[in-house]
Amino acid sequence: MEIKSIAVEKPEEINFILGQSHFIKTVEDIHETLVSAVPGIQFGLAFCEASGKCLVRWSGTNDAMIELAKKNASAIAAGHSFILFLAEGFFPLNVLNAIKNVPEVCHIFCATANPSQVIVAEEAGGRAILGVVDGASPKGIEGKEDIAWRKEFLRKIGYKS
Repeated sequence: MEIKSIAVEKPEEINFILGQSHFIKTVEDIHETLVSAVPGIQFGLAFCEASGKCLVRWSGTNDAMIELAKKNASAIAAGHSFILFLAEGFFPLNVLNAIKNVPEVCHIFCATANPSQVIVAEEAGGRAILGVVDGASPKGIEGKEDIAWRKEFLRKIGYKS
């Protein structure tokens, strides 16, 4: 078995969700879930089929995000994994619970805009996602000024009143 680190390639401001599911129906069901949850949402989705033709299946509403999804899914190449890229201005917070409720979705590895690496194990004929390195390690504990900044920021971007 070989362990590899696959960097997720994307523009800095773009969020993505990486997960695992269990059926080819995943692509259509996640697509329907997204457009129902957030009208006008712009995204690209790719799913690594683990049997049959073993193709990267894809869908979406934004050509650039679809290309990112196909490229990254092909690089990760872990069976039954999916990767979803949200165009600028769309966030996992608004769709994550809806995606978790899609019957085929087994697991979410991460939902982030951070620089990330997917740790995969490669065995004869297949790959598995072991985990994700999401961003950087903490550099300390937040203090009073950091708490004040956090609270102000969340209100400024509209997530708290």
